[in-house]
Amino acid sequence: MWRRSFTSTTSALKEKKWDALVIGGGHNGLTAAAYLARAGLSVAVLERRHVIGGAAVTEELIPGFKFSRCSYLQSLLRPSLIKELELARHGLKLLKRNPSSFTPCLDGRYLLLGPDKQLNHSEISKFSERDADAFVREFVDLLLSPASKTDVLKATLATDAVIGTMSSVHTPGSGYVLLHHVMGETDGNPGIWSYVEGGMGSVSMAISSAAREAGAHIVTRAEVSQLMINDSGRVNGVQLADGAQVHSSIVLSNATPYKTFMDLVPGNILPDDFILSIKHSDYSSGTTKINLAVDKLPQFQCCKLSHPDPGPQHVGTIHIGSESMEEIHSACQEAVNGLPSRRPIIEMTIPSVLDKTISPPGNHVINLFIQYTPYKPSDGSWMDPAYRDSFANRCFSLIDEYAPGFSSSIIGYDMLTPPDLEREIGLTGGNIFHGAMGLDSLFLMRPVKGWSNYRTPLQGLYMCGSGTHPGGGVMGAPGRNAAGIVLQDLKKSLN
Repeated sequence: MWRRSFTSTTSALKEKKWDALVIGGGHNGLTAAAYLARAGLSVAVLERRHVIGGAAVTEELIPGFKFSRCSYLQSLLRPSLIKELELARHGLKLLKRNPSSFTPCLDGRYLLLGPDKQLNHSEISKFSERDADAFVREFVDLLLSPASKTDVLKATLATDAVIGTMSSVHTPGSGYVLLHHVMGETDGNPGIWSYVEGGMGSVSMAISSAAREAGAHIVTRAEVSQLMINDSGRVNGVQLADGAQVHSSIVLSNATPYKTFMDLVPGNILPDDFILSIKHSDYSSGTTKINLAVDKLPQFQCCKLSHPDPGPQHVGTIHIGSESMEEIHSACQEAVNGLPSRRPIIEMTIPSVLDKTISPPGNHVINLFIQYTPYKPSDGSWMDPAYRDSFANRCFSLIDEYAPGFSSSIIGYDMLTPPDLEREIGLTGGNIFHGAMGLDSLFLMRPVKGWSNYRTPLQGLYMCGSGTHPGGGVMGAPGRNAAGIVLQDLKKSLN
């Protein structure tokens, strides 16, 4: 159902010279295409896979169960983009979560948090009245304070500081990643994360609908093998994996900076210092994503409930194995030393509690965002099915400690380790942000120093993906901003 509106033939691409080509049909590439098409340009989007969306994609890998294979929550998509592209009219429907967070503890307690300040105060008071009062004033102070008595609260908040990274909660600069994840909103409500009806692919589908309405041409199974450069050193289009040549004097790449400059640009074209900076950028990842089809909801023993119906504990992000800061730090250190975490840090979400379109009645879809898993484990290989199964079962067994019987509810699952994310989705190193979000790779340093304005050393080539400012997440800002720079440069060239 996710590719009916798109063509998989490249024949039409060769019939004209396009005003602009976009490499990659992820949400940022689609956003760039939408804005360029709305400005009157002829635009073609070239997507390698059979389905658009990049990391914001929905796929039905088990009949009846629709998985948000990579990204799984929405908050960062810019309100201006939602409004300008009329994404609600194009089918985007956000499902707000309240409460937003649930952390079960093995000692029988739990912590439930959300936008309700009274609920937060009551929940935190179970652990510390002082911390409950401090949380209402400003949670950053609480997170940094050694005087805090509620380690489970600090750990719950700190997971957003390390998500998608190979960093510990004690790594300098990890606080920015936390800020990056709390600066979003849903329908004008700051800090609120939502599910998307139909899965995260619905974000990409809505943007692509806006792009197609404006005249953009979107082609799947159109893998770009190399950029074409004319005699004057300017981009002249792209060559596809099937040998077809598609011509344009403007190309925007939604691929990672490494993929773009190391693989797609011919050798001896770019400055040596630029290539060196790209080559040594940090693309490390400790992330594995497991998507499950289950026949019942997990029953957390700390809730002391026996009925099968969804409760507030199932609505938000469920934090498994992160009851303390030291648990998170230890899990990270194991991965830094080459070993998948013995007790992984798991963020569980169950979107089917609110979204009835993604699973059969009575069954559910569960997302597990798991850390930490090194790209190349020292004790095995992700290419080994037995090794993969062993780690997956380790995660399921950990969840069983909090929700007995969870493993027996699993109908089937899909697992994406860092190499899988690189191979299938195109994320270099498996890094979900298109490159680390450290303080040395943000703002004027993203993707590298001197090239934060979406332009590149190669005339006619622009970057429009998450490897540019302001970084990763399903926000659309890089695509929107890059389109603006292209239009600005075109206007200058006409004057």
